[in-house]
Amino acid sequence: VGHTDMVWTAEFAPDGVRVCTASDDCTAKIWDAESGECMNTLAARGHGCVFSASFSQDGMWVSTIDEDRTLKLWDAESGECIKILGCDGEVSCGEFSPSQSVS
Repeated sequence: VGHTDMVWTAEFAPDGVRVCTASDDCTAKIWDAESGECMNTLAARGHGCVFSASFSQDGMWVSTIDEDRTLKLWDAESGECIKILGCDGEVSCGEFSPSQSVS
């Protein structure tokens, strides 16, 4: 099933096989780039829209930035939320640094 509200971002994984998207429907999704099939839904757990979703350079992780001022780190394969970081102010996007840390 696709997103049910506006999509803010879409980004290819480094391998070009997957795409992650972030949406106002409180989810980020990981898609098979060729078939268009949704491989995983990363749910923000009802805390508002997901502004940004970004793959790590090795494609193992996805970071999301949510309306609730959190950055979440997800396992791209399992869809499990690994870590939640709170932000003091409004944040609209985030990316992995070349060293694989989140900035």
